[in-house]
Amino acid sequence: MTLPPPTTLSSIYTKGLPVLTPTTLNPHAPLGKWLLSTSSLVFAMVHIGGVTRLTKSGLSMTEWKPLGSRPPMSEEEWEVEFERYKLHPEWEQRKSMGLEEFKYIYYWEWGHRMMGRFVGVVFGGGWLYFTWIHQPKMPSLSSSSMTSILPKNITSAIPPGYQSRLALLFAMGGTQGLVGWWMVKSGLGDDRRGDRSEIRVSPYRLAAHLGMAVGTYSVLVWTGLGALSYPVDYYAAANASTIAAAVKSATNKAAAAEKSVLSLLQQYTKNLTPTALQHAQKTRLGVLSTVGLTGLTILSGAFVAGNDAGNAYNTYPLMNGQLIPWDDMVDPEKSPKWRNAFETTATVQWNHRMLGTATALSAVGVAGYGLLHPATRASSMKVLSSTTPQVQRGLVALGTAATAQMSLGVATLLNYVPISLAASHQLGSLVVLTCGVYTAHSLRYAGRSVVSKVGSGAAQSLVGGGGGGGIMQKGAAVVSKVANVKIRI
Repeated sequence: MTLPPPTTLSSIYTKGLPVLTPTTLNPHAPLGKWLLSTSSLVFAMVHIGGVTRLTKSGLSMTEWKPLGSRPPMSEEEWEVEFERYKLHPEWEQRKSMGLEEFKYIYYWEWGHRMMGRFVGVVFGGGWLYFTWIHQPKMPSLSSSSMTSILPKNITSAIPPGYQSRLALLFAMGGTQGLVGWWMVKSGLGDDRRGDRSEIRVSPYRLAAHLGMAVGTYSVLVWTGLGALSYPVDYYAAANASTIAAAVKSATNKAAAAEKSVLSLLQQYTKNLTPTALQHAQKTRLGVLSTVGLTGLTILSGAFVAGNDAGNAYNTYPLMNGQLIPWDDMVDPEKSPKWRNAFETTATVQWNHRMLGTATALSAVGVAGYGLLHPATRASSMKVLSSTTPQVQRGLVALGTAATAQMSLGVATLLNYVPISLAASHQLGSLVVLTCGVYTAHSLRYAGRSVVSKVGSGAAQSLVGGGGGGGIMQKGAAVVSKVANVKIRI
């Protein structure tokens, strides 16, 4: 089997596996853009929720209506709402608050709730639009590079199998509203009357609420990226004419037919050397581990917020002069003992410190491993790099964001948790998560499902005869065409 020309493989190495954002190249691009836009709204909603908590506004609205309601408009309506608030336990600790201050905290909670409903309308409306109304635009390019990769019978911008993902996202969004009210109710009950400490919502329910939001955001980002890269990932880079050409130019007709049904993503995997594939798989495992650590750190941050643990031990790296303040970490009055991990101030803050440090070290470590390993540098134009340009950019962003986030966390602690720094720190956690999800998605060519799909020949070296041959040339031609229309990332 003949090797592709050096310039062809150079095009693949240079551009990697880009997402296809123009609708002229990807009929699923509008769906991907809409999903990523919706994820940005969820990002903003998490920020508003964080500020709502930091301004102690979360218990100002004592009723929940699924469809929402307008805020009080007249002075009389404000007085009625204020009197309703006074019937609940938090008022016993905030009796110095006047009507104007109440309006301030009420608007934060009302804005947070209405933002959630707005996101639901945007998602639900978009889902209906793409399901029943939108007609995808097929590529208008006259060359065969794109027409050969796209099926002729695409009738929907929603790729096969994505309806179930959209249903899951819709269910997660609806559940999020219920979880939010369940959380608020934990601070409104009569059982909270007489609390000596500041009345707050249950830290367990707060963690569930934040965790659901972060989970929804992550699935939105992953699904949006999947739609933007769907043609590269799933559509075979050949049709009937391409198969015939491949068979004609190949000595092994069975092998040519097999290669003709591989997507560009699978072709990239198949043409990696064993060393490069192994490095890509280890890098992917490291990135996924970092994403997992990021999620755990975010959840531990919810317990810090729920217990107001950030306003204690405002030194770093020591806590009361100790790396581990053993004497403060176990409250003998708490039963069962495991509650100390989630309710005792010293333990909650120490957990967050350790998880945050582990996340930063993991991100920097995997970035160094992924970027500096010899497998990332192609020894010739005939050997693909173990990391695509998309992966390399993601690793740089992940390592940088995690380092900045840890520094911001330390600054927030040392300055006794000012609202501006605390809100920025919460947003920073989503930035780290976004970088991790993007990088993990960019490494999908090293995933188990892709490697198993291309079979035992996946890790053969190009020089040793396992190259993609004519079909690889077709894949490279598509990527080269993508490069000519200036697709970014």
